[in-house]
Amino acid sequence: MGAVKVLGWLALAALAPGAAHLRAGWRRTGLVLLSCYAALLLALLWVVLTSGGLAGLVGTLVDDASITVAAAGSAVLGVAWFAMMVHSFVVLRPGTLRQSEQIVTGTVAGLLAVAVIVPFGATAQYAWTSRDLINSIFKNPTSDPRAQGEPVRPEDPWAGRERVNILLLGGDADDHRPGVRTDSMNLASVDVATGNTVLISLPRNLEDVRFKPGTPMAERFPDGFRLPADPGGGRSDLLNSVWEYSDAHPEIFGGRKHQGARVLMETIGYTLGLEVDWYALVNMWGFARLIDAIGGVTLTVEQDVVFGRYNEGLVKAGTRRLKGADAMWYARSRTNSDDYTRMRRQRCVLGALLDQADPATVLSRFNQVAAATKELIQTDIPRDMLTHLVPLAMKVQQAEVTSIQFVPPLIHTGNPDWDKIRALTRKEIRESSGAAPVVASATPSPTRTKKRGTARAQQDEDPARALTDGCGKV
Repeated sequence: MGAVKVLGWLALAALAPGAAHLRAGWRRTGLVLLSCYAALLLALLWVVLTSGGLAGLVGTLVDDASITVAAAGSAVLGVAWFAMMVHSFVVLRPGTLRQSEQIVTGTVAGLLAVAVIVPFGATAQYAWTSRDLINSIFKNPTSDPRAQGEPVRPEDPWAGRERVNILLLGGDADDHRPGVRTDSMNLASVDVATGNTVLISLPRNLEDVRFKPGTPMAERFPDGFRLPADPGGGRSDLLNSVWEYSDAHPEIFGGRKHQGARVLMETIGYTLGLEVDWYALVNMWGFARLIDAIGGVTLTVEQDVVFGRYNEGLVKAGTRRLKGADAMWYARSRTNSDDYTRMRRQRCVLGALLDQADPATVLSRFNQVAAATKELIQTDIPRDMLTHLVPLAMKVQQAEVTSIQFVPPLIHTGNPDWDKIRALTRKEIRESSGAAPVVASATPSPTRTKKRGTARAQQDEDPARALTDGCGKV
Protein backbone atom coordinates (compact mmCIF):
# COMPACT_ATOMS: atom_id res chain seq x y z
CA MET A 1 0.00 0.00 0.00
CA GLY A 2 1.42 3.37 -1.03
CA ALA A 3 1.82 6.43 1.16
CA VAL A 4 -1.15 8.19 -0.41
CA LYS A 5 -3.44 5.24 0.30
CA VAL A 6 -2.19 4.98 3.90
CA LEU A 7 -2.99 8.62 4.49
CA GLY A 8 -6.35 8.30 2.71
CA TRP A 9 -7.45 5.39 4.89
CA LEU A 10 -6.16 7.18 7.96
CA ALA A 11 -8.20 10.26 7.11
CA LEU A 12 -11.26 8.06 6.58
CA ALA A 13 -10.63 6.43 9.97
CA ALA A 14 -10.74 9.86 11.60
CA LEU A 15 -14.33 10.23 10.36
CA ALA A 16 -15.37 6.56 10.58
CA PRO A 17 -13.42 4.68 13.23
CA GLY A 18 -12.67 1.14 12.16
CA ALA A 19 -12.34 1.83 8.44
CA ALA A 20 -8.54 1.49 8.48
CA HIS A 21 -8.77 -1.70 10.52
CA LEU A 22 -11.15 -3.28 8.01
CA ARG A 23 -8.81 -2.33 5.16
CA ALA A 24 -5.85 -3.85 7.01
CA GLY A 25 -7.70 -7.13 7.62
CA TRP A 26 -8.53 -6.54 11.30
CA ARG A 27 -12.14 -7.40 10.56
CA ARG A 28 -13.43 -8.02 14.10
CA THR A 29 -11.76 -4.92 15.55
CA GLY A 30 -12.99 -2.79 12.65
CA LEU A 31 -16.58 -3.97 13.05
CA VAL A 32 -16.49 -3.35 16.81
CA LEU A 33 -15.19 0.19 16.29
CA LEU A 34 -17.77 0.95 13.60
CA SER A 35 -20.54 -0.50 15.77
CA CYS A 36 -19.51 1.65 18.74
CA TYR A 37 -19.36 4.69 16.47
CA ALA A 38 -22.84 3.98 15.08
CA ALA A 39 -24.21 3.46 18.59
CA LEU A 40 -22.72 6.80 19.66
CA LEU A 41 -24.32 8.60 16.71
CA LEU A 42 -27.69 6.97 17.41
CA ALA A 43 -27.45 7.95 21.07
CA LEU A 44 -26.74 11.58 20.10
CA LEU A 45 -29.64 11.53 17.63
CA TRP A 46 -31.92 10.15 20.32
CA VAL A 47 -30.90 12.93 22.72
CA VAL A 48 -31.61 15.58 20.08
CA LEU A 49 -34.98 14.10 19.10
CA THR A 50 -36.16 13.65 22.69
CA SER A 51 -35.00 17.09 23.82
CA GLY A 52 -37.61 19.00 21.85
CA GLY A 53 -35.38 20.58 19.23
CA LEU A 54 -32.36 22.83 19.55
CA ALA A 55 -33.83 24.91 22.38
CA GLY A 56 -34.65 21.83 24.41
CA LEU A 57 -31.22 20.38 23.73
CA VAL A 58 -29.50 23.54 24.94
CA GLY A 59 -31.74 23.52 28.01
CA THR A 60 -30.71 19.94 28.76
CA LEU A 61 -27.04 20.80 28.37
CA VAL A 62 -27.15 23.47 31.11
CA ASP A 63 -28.19 20.85 33.64
CA ASP A 64 -25.34 20.26 36.09
CA ALA A 65 -25.28 16.50 35.58
CA SER A 66 -25.41 16.87 31.78
CA ILE A 67 -22.50 19.31 31.81
CA THR A 68 -20.45 16.93 33.92
CA VAL A 69 -21.24 13.99 31.64
CA ALA A 70 -20.45 16.08 28.55
CA ALA A 71 -17.10 17.20 29.97
CA ALA A 72 -16.03 13.75 31.14
CA GLY A 73 -17.38 12.06 28.02
CA SER A 74 -15.54 14.47 25.74
CA ALA A 75 -12.27 13.89 27.57
CA VAL A 76 -12.65 10.09 27.38
CA LEU A 77 -13.68 10.17 23.72
CA GLY A 78 -10.77 12.45 22.86
CA VAL A 79 -8.24 10.04 24.38
CA ALA A 80 -9.97 7.04 22.76
CA TRP A 81 -10.05 8.71 19.34
CA PHE A 82 -6.37 9.61 19.64
CA ALA A 83 -5.50 6.00 20.54
CA MET A 84 -7.65 4.72 17.68
CA MET A 85 -5.84 6.97 15.19
CA VAL A 86 -2.44 5.79 16.41
CA HIS A 87 -3.49 2.13 16.17
CA SER A 88 -5.05 2.68 12.74
CA PHE A 89 -1.70 3.97 11.51
CA VAL A 90 0.09 0.98 12.99
CA VAL A 91 -2.22 -1.65 11.41
CA LEU A 92 -1.80 -0.02 7.98
CA ARG A 93 1.86 -1.18 8.22
CA PRO A 94 3.73 2.00 7.36
CA GLY A 95 6.99 0.04 7.87
CA THR A 96 6.57 -1.38 4.38
CA LEU A 97 6.99 2.09 2.87
CA ARG A 98 10.23 3.70 1.82
CA GLN A 99 12.02 5.64 4.54
CA SER A 100 11.09 9.05 3.10
CA GLU A 101 7.43 7.98 2.84
CA GLN A 102 7.52 6.69 6.40
CA ILE A 103 8.70 10.11 7.62
CA VAL A 104 5.96 11.92 5.67
CA THR A 105 3.15 9.56 6.64
CA GLY A 106 4.30 9.44 10.26
CA THR A 107 4.31 13.25 10.45
CA VAL A 108 0.86 13.58 8.85
CA ALA A 109 -0.50 10.77 11.02
CA GLY A 110 0.73 12.53 14.13
CA LEU A 111 -0.91 15.77 13.04
CA LEU A 112 -4.18 13.97 12.32
CA ALA A 113 -4.09 12.28 15.73
CA VAL A 114 -3.62 15.62 17.42
CA ALA A 115 -6.27 17.26 15.23
CA VAL A 116 -8.98 14.76 16.18
CA ILE A 117 -8.41 15.31 19.90
CA VAL A 118 -8.67 19.13 19.71
CA PRO A 119 -12.51 19.33 19.32
CA PHE A 120 -12.99 16.93 22.23
CA GLY A 121 -10.57 18.89 24.40
CA ALA A 122 -12.27 22.18 23.52
CA THR A 123 -15.69 20.70 24.30
CA ALA A 124 -14.49 19.43 27.67
CA GLN A 125 -12.93 22.81 28.48
CA TYR A 126 -16.07 24.72 27.45
CA ALA A 127 -18.19 22.38 29.54
CA TRP A 128 -16.11 22.77 32.71
CA THR A 129 -15.93 26.55 32.24
CA SER A 130 -19.71 26.67 31.74
CA ARG A 131 -20.32 24.58 34.83
CA ASP A 132 -18.11 26.81 36.95
CA LEU A 133 -19.75 29.95 35.54
CA ILE A 134 -23.32 28.74 36.03
CA ASN A 135 -22.74 27.46 39.54
CA SER A 136 -21.00 30.69 40.56
CA ILE A 137 -24.00 32.79 39.48
CA PHE A 138 -27.00 30.56 40.10
CA LYS A 139 -27.52 28.96 43.47
CA ASN A 140 -28.83 25.45 43.62
CA PRO A 141 -31.98 25.28 45.77
CA THR A 142 -34.02 22.15 45.36
CA SER A 143 -37.26 23.99 44.79
CA ASP A 144 -38.77 27.19 43.48
CA PRO A 145 -40.08 29.17 46.46
CA ARG A 146 -42.83 30.64 44.26
CA ALA A 147 -44.18 27.13 43.67
CA GLN A 148 -45.21 26.68 47.34
CA GLY A 149 -41.97 24.89 48.15
CA GLU A 150 -42.64 22.02 45.76
CA PRO A 151 -39.83 20.72 43.54
CA VAL A 152 -39.79 21.97 39.96
CA ARG A 153 -41.72 19.48 37.83
CA PRO A 154 -40.40 18.96 34.28
CA GLU A 155 -43.93 18.49 32.92
CA ASP A 156 -44.97 21.90 34.33
CA PRO A 157 -41.88 23.90 35.28
CA TRP A 158 -43.86 27.16 35.38
CA ALA A 159 -46.27 25.85 38.06
CA GLY A 160 -49.31 26.82 36.01
CA ARG A 161 -48.06 30.33 35.14
CA GLU A 162 -48.76 31.59 31.62
CA ARG A 163 -46.08 34.26 31.90
CA VAL A 164 -42.75 34.57 33.65
CA ASN A 165 -41.85 38.00 35.02
CA ILE A 166 -38.16 38.71 35.52
CA LEU A 167 -36.92 42.01 36.92
CA LEU A 168 -33.80 43.17 35.07
CA LEU A 169 -31.79 45.71 37.03
CA GLY A 170 -28.73 47.76 36.26
CA GLY A 171 -26.78 48.75 39.36
CA ASP A 172 -23.95 51.24 39.82
CA ALA A 173 -22.24 49.72 42.86
CA ASP A 174 -18.45 49.90 42.91
CA ASP A 175 -15.60 50.14 45.40
CA HIS A 176 -16.02 53.90 45.79
CA ARG A 177 -19.79 54.01 46.41
CA PRO A 178 -21.59 52.20 49.25
CA GLY A 179 -24.85 50.38 48.54
CA VAL A 180 -26.65 49.57 45.32
CA ARG A 181 -28.59 52.15 43.33
CA THR A 182 -30.71 50.54 40.63
CA ASP A 183 -30.54 53.21 37.95
CA SER A 184 -31.92 50.89 35.27
CA MET A 185 -35.15 48.98 36.04
CA ASN A 186 -36.90 46.88 33.43
CA LEU A 187 -39.36 44.08 33.92
CA ALA A 188 -39.46 41.44 31.18
CA SER A 189 -42.83 39.70 31.06
CA VAL A 190 -42.47 36.61 28.87
CA ASP A 191 -45.28 34.46 27.48
CA VAL A 192 -44.05 30.91 28.17
CA ALA A 193 -45.98 29.52 25.18
CA THR A 194 -44.93 31.98 22.44
CA GLY A 195 -41.91 33.80 23.85
CA ASN A 196 -43.61 37.16 23.14
CA THR A 197 -42.17 39.63 25.60
CA VAL A 198 -43.13 43.01 26.98
CA LEU A 199 -40.20 44.99 28.39
CA ILE A 200 -41.56 47.47 30.92
CA SER A 201 -39.21 50.32 31.83
CA LEU A 202 -39.56 52.29 35.03
CA PRO A 203 -37.67 55.57 35.51
CA ARG A 204 -35.16 55.87 38.33
CA ASN A 205 -36.73 59.14 39.55
CA LEU A 206 -40.25 57.84 40.20
CA GLU A 207 -41.44 59.61 43.37
CA ASP A 208 -43.86 58.77 46.20
CA VAL A 209 -43.35 55.06 45.55
CA ARG A 210 -46.07 52.91 47.12
CA PHE A 211 -45.14 49.68 48.87
CA LYS A 212 -47.10 46.44 48.93
CA PRO A 213 -49.72 46.61 51.70
CA GLY A 214 -48.89 44.60 54.80
CA THR A 215 -45.13 44.76 54.28
CA PRO A 216 -42.69 46.43 56.71
CA MET A 217 -41.91 49.21 54.20
CA ALA A 218 -45.63 49.95 53.75
CA GLU A 219 -45.96 50.27 57.52
CA ARG A 220 -42.96 52.62 57.64
CA PHE A 221 -44.17 54.70 54.66
CA PRO A 222 -48.00 54.43 54.55
CA ASP A 223 -48.28 57.53 52.33
CA GLY A 224 -45.45 56.62 49.96
CA PHE A 225 -41.66 56.64 50.05
CA ARG A 226 -40.74 60.12 51.29
CA LEU A 227 -37.59 61.26 53.09
CA PRO A 228 -36.16 64.69 53.94
CA ALA A 229 -34.15 66.25 51.14
CA ASP A 230 -30.41 65.58 51.09
CA PRO A 231 -28.08 68.37 52.28
CA GLY A 232 -27.23 69.16 48.67
CA GLY A 233 -30.88 69.37 47.68
CA GLY A 234 -31.05 65.98 46.04
CA ARG A 235 -33.43 63.16 46.94
CA SER A 236 -32.74 59.68 48.30
CA ASP A 237 -36.36 58.54 48.21
CA LEU A 238 -36.75 57.77 44.53
CA LEU A 239 -37.46 54.33 43.10
CA ASN A 240 -33.77 53.70 42.42
CA SER A 241 -33.04 54.08 46.17
CA VAL A 242 -35.46 51.42 47.44
CA TRP A 243 -32.88 48.60 47.37
CA GLU A 244 -30.19 50.74 49.01
CA TYR A 245 -32.52 52.08 51.71
CA SER A 246 -33.85 48.61 52.57
CA ASP A 247 -30.34 47.19 52.90
CA ALA A 248 -29.30 50.14 55.08
CA HIS A 249 -32.21 49.72 57.54
CA PRO A 250 -32.43 46.10 58.71
CA GLU A 251 -34.31 47.26 61.81
CA ILE A 252 -37.41 47.72 59.60
CA PHE A 253 -37.35 43.99 58.91
CA GLY A 254 -36.77 42.75 62.44
CA GLY A 255 -32.99 42.82 62.04
CA ARG A 256 -32.92 40.76 58.83
CA LYS A 257 -30.20 42.01 56.50
CA HIS A 258 -29.94 42.21 52.72
CA GLN A 259 -33.65 42.70 52.11
CA GLY A 260 -33.15 45.15 49.22
CA ALA A 261 -33.72 42.72 46.35
CA ARG A 262 -36.88 41.23 47.86
CA VAL A 263 -38.33 44.66 48.71
CA LEU A 264 -37.67 46.07 45.25
CA MET A 265 -39.26 43.00 43.61
CA GLU A 266 -42.36 43.39 45.80
CA THR A 267 -42.49 47.13 45.16
CA ILE A 268 -42.19 46.99 41.38
CA GLY A 269 -44.58 44.05 41.26
CA TYR A 270 -47.12 46.06 43.26
CA THR A 271 -46.54 49.13 41.07
CA LEU A 272 -47.27 47.17 37.88
CA GLY A 273 -49.91 44.84 39.28
CA LEU A 274 -47.77 41.77 38.57
CA GLU A 275 -46.07 38.99 40.51
CA VAL A 276 -42.31 39.24 39.98
CA ASP A 277 -40.79 35.77 39.81
CA TRP A 278 -37.07 36.52 39.90
CA TYR A 279 -34.58 39.32 39.51
CA ALA A 280 -31.20 39.67 37.81
CA LEU A 281 -28.95 42.56 38.81
CA VAL A 282 -26.32 43.57 36.30
CA ASN A 283 -23.30 45.56 37.39
CA MET A 284 -23.20 48.25 34.71
CA TRP A 285 -19.41 48.31 34.54
CA GLY A 286 -19.33 44.54 34.49
CA PHE A 287 -21.64 44.90 31.48
CA ALA A 288 -18.93 46.96 29.81
CA ARG A 289 -16.48 44.10 30.31
CA LEU A 290 -18.98 41.72 28.71
CA ILE A 291 -19.22 43.97 25.66
CA ASP A 292 -15.43 44.00 25.42
CA ALA A 293 -15.44 40.19 25.73
CA ILE A 294 -17.52 39.84 22.54
CA GLY A 295 -15.35 42.35 20.71
CA GLY A 296 -17.52 45.44 21.10
CA VAL A 297 -20.97 46.34 19.84
CA THR A 298 -21.93 48.28 16.71
CA LEU A 299 -24.17 51.27 17.43
CA THR A 300 -25.38 54.39 15.68
CA VAL A 301 -24.79 57.34 18.00
CA GLU A 302 -27.30 59.97 16.87
CA GLN A 303 -25.41 62.93 18.33
CA ASP A 304 -22.27 63.49 20.39
CA VAL A 305 -22.66 62.18 23.95
CA VAL A 306 -20.61 64.03 26.57
CA PHE A 307 -19.69 62.36 29.85
CA GLY A 308 -17.43 62.76 32.87
CA ARG A 309 -17.42 64.99 35.92
CA TYR A 310 -15.79 67.79 33.94
CA ASN A 311 -17.36 66.86 30.58
CA GLU A 312 -13.97 65.56 29.52
CA GLY A 313 -15.33 62.45 27.77
CA LEU A 314 -16.99 62.23 24.38
CA VAL A 315 -18.69 59.48 22.41
CA LYS A 316 -18.78 60.91 18.90
CA ALA A 317 -21.82 60.70 16.65
CA GLY A 318 -21.78 58.13 13.90
CA THR A 319 -22.08 54.40 13.28
CA ARG A 320 -19.16 52.32 14.46
CA ARG A 321 -18.12 49.53 16.82
CA LEU A 322 -17.88 50.79 20.39
CA LYS A 323 -15.80 49.30 23.17
CA GLY A 324 -17.47 48.49 26.47
CA ALA A 325 -16.64 51.74 28.27
CA ASP A 326 -17.88 53.93 25.41
CA ALA A 327 -21.05 51.84 25.04
CA MET A 328 -21.76 52.22 28.75
CA TRP A 329 -21.15 55.96 28.72
CA TYR A 330 -23.47 56.22 25.72
CA ALA A 331 -26.09 54.33 27.73
CA ARG A 332 -25.57 56.08 31.08
CA SER A 333 -24.60 59.71 30.49
CA ARG A 334 -27.14 62.38 31.48
CA THR A 335 -24.93 65.34 30.53
CA ASN A 336 -26.92 67.73 28.29
CA SER A 337 -29.68 65.11 28.43
CA ASP A 338 -32.23 63.59 30.83
CA ASP A 339 -33.23 60.29 32.41
CA TYR A 340 -35.72 59.46 29.67
CA THR A 341 -33.28 59.91 26.81
CA ARG A 342 -30.84 57.79 28.77
CA MET A 343 -33.48 55.06 29.13
CA ARG A 344 -33.91 55.03 25.36
CA ARG A 345 -30.16 54.76 24.82
CA GLN A 346 -30.01 51.88 27.30
CA ARG A 347 -32.64 50.05 25.25
CA CYS A 348 -30.56 50.67 22.13
CA VAL A 349 -27.47 49.11 23.70
CA LEU A 350 -29.49 46.14 24.97
CA GLY A 351 -31.13 45.61 21.57
CA ALA A 352 -27.80 45.82 19.73
CA LEU A 353 -26.22 43.34 22.12
CA LEU A 354 -29.11 40.88 21.67
CA ASP A 355 -28.77 41.15 17.90
CA GLN A 356 -24.98 40.93 17.70
CA ALA A 357 -24.05 38.43 20.43
CA ASP A 358 -24.57 35.47 18.11
CA PRO A 359 -23.55 31.94 19.17
CA ALA A 360 -20.47 31.92 16.89
CA THR A 361 -19.15 35.12 18.47
CA VAL A 362 -19.82 33.91 22.00
CA LEU A 363 -18.14 30.53 21.36
CA SER A 364 -15.09 32.09 19.75
CA ARG A 365 -14.58 34.28 22.84
CA PHE A 366 -16.05 31.89 25.37
CA ASN A 367 -13.43 32.17 28.09
CA GLN A 368 -13.49 35.98 28.00
CA VAL A 369 -17.30 36.01 28.07
CA ALA A 370 -17.37 33.59 30.99
CA ALA A 371 -14.85 35.61 33.01
CA ALA A 372 -16.75 38.85 32.39
CA THR A 373 -20.12 37.29 33.19
CA LYS A 374 -18.92 36.07 36.61
CA GLU A 375 -18.45 39.71 37.65
CA LEU A 376 -21.63 40.83 35.96
CA ILE A 377 -24.71 39.16 37.41
CA GLN A 378 -26.38 38.71 40.78
CA THR A 379 -29.67 36.82 40.70
CA ASP A 380 -32.10 34.68 42.66
CA ILE A 381 -33.07 32.53 39.67
CA PRO A 382 -32.86 28.92 40.94
CA ARG A 383 -30.16 26.75 39.39
CA ASP A 384 -32.65 24.01 38.55
CA MET A 385 -34.81 26.43 36.52
CA LEU A 386 -32.09 27.07 33.93
CA THR A 387 -33.03 23.91 32.03
CA HIS A 388 -36.38 25.58 31.31
CA LEU A 389 -35.37 29.25 31.15
CA VAL A 390 -32.62 28.82 28.55
CA PRO A 391 -34.99 27.37 25.90
CA LEU A 392 -37.45 30.13 26.75
CA ALA A 393 -34.74 32.76 26.22
CA MET A 394 -33.98 31.24 22.80
CA LYS A 395 -37.68 31.40 21.98
CA VAL A 396 -37.73 35.10 22.92
CA GLN A 397 -35.05 35.83 20.29
CA GLN A 398 -37.47 34.68 17.58
CA ALA A 399 -40.58 36.27 19.11
CA GLU A 400 -42.04 39.77 19.27
CA VAL A 401 -40.39 41.96 21.89
CA THR A 402 -42.12 45.25 22.59
CA SER A 403 -41.40 47.84 25.25
CA ILE A 404 -43.28 50.46 27.18
CA GLN A 405 -41.63 53.26 29.18
CA PHE A 406 -43.51 54.95 31.99
CA VAL A 407 -41.94 58.36 31.41
CA PRO A 408 -43.35 61.85 30.64
CA PRO A 409 -45.64 62.72 29.01
CA LEU A 410 -47.21 59.29 29.51
CA ILE A 411 -46.54 59.29 33.27
CA HIS A 412 -45.62 62.27 35.46
CA THR A 413 -42.78 60.91 37.60
CA GLY A 414 -43.32 63.49 40.37
CA ASN A 415 -46.96 62.48 40.83
CA PRO A 416 -47.45 59.08 39.18
CA ASP A 417 -50.88 57.79 38.21
CA TRP A 418 -50.58 54.28 39.69
CA ASP A 419 -53.91 53.11 38.26
CA LYS A 420 -52.86 54.18 34.79
CA ILE A 421 -49.55 52.33 35.11
CA ARG A 422 -51.34 49.12 36.09
CA ALA A 423 -53.99 49.50 33.38
CA LEU A 424 -51.41 50.03 30.64
CA THR A 425 -49.38 47.09 31.93
CA ARG A 426 -52.43 44.80 31.79
CA LYS A 427 -53.29 46.00 28.30
CA GLU A 428 -49.82 45.43 26.84
CA ILE A 429 -49.46 42.00 28.40
CA ARG A 430 -52.85 40.87 27.11
CA GLU A 431 -52.03 42.02 23.60
CA SER A 432 -48.56 40.47 23.76
CA SER A 433 -50.18 37.17 24.74
CA GLY A 434 -52.19 37.20 21.53
CA ALA A 435 -55.53 37.78 23.21
CA ALA A 436 -58.10 40.15 21.76
CA PRO A 437 -57.05 43.74 22.44
CA VAL A 438 -58.43 45.07 25.71
CA VAL A 439 -58.81 48.84 25.74
CA ALA A 440 -57.66 50.26 29.06
CA SER A 441 -59.56 53.30 30.24
CA ALA A 442 -56.27 55.06 30.96
CA THR A 443 -55.18 55.08 27.33
CA PRO A 444 -55.96 58.16 25.24
CA SER A 445 -57.09 56.11 22.25
CA PRO A 446 -58.16 52.53 21.51
CA THR A 447 -56.02 52.52 18.39
CA ARG A 448 -53.18 50.02 18.16
CA THR A 449 -50.89 49.20 15.27
CA LYS A 450 -48.90 46.01 14.86
CA LYS A 451 -45.81 47.88 13.74
CA ARG A 452 -45.08 50.40 16.42
CA GLY A 453 -43.93 53.76 15.13
CA THR A 454 -41.29 56.03 16.59
CA ALA A 455 -42.99 59.41 16.49
CA ARG A 456 -44.03 61.09 19.73
CA ALA A 457 -47.58 61.46 18.41
CA GLN A 458 -47.83 57.75 17.89
CA GLN A 459 -46.58 57.13 21.43
CA ASP A 460 -49.62 59.05 22.63
CA GLU A 461 -51.84 56.59 20.74
CA ASP A 462 -49.89 53.45 21.65
CA PRO A 463 -47.13 53.71 24.22
CA ALA A 464 -45.76 50.26 23.39
CA ARG A 465 -43.00 50.04 20.82
CA ALA A 466 -40.37 47.68 19.51
CA LEU A 467 -37.24 47.35 21.64
CA THR A 468 -35.01 49.31 19.23
CA ASP A 469 -37.57 51.87 18.05
CA GLY A 470 -35.99 55.31 18.18
CA CYS A 471 -32.49 53.89 17.87
CA GLY A 472 -30.17 54.73 14.99
CA LYS A 473 -30.01 52.02 12.37
CA VAL A 474 -26.92 49.80 12.30
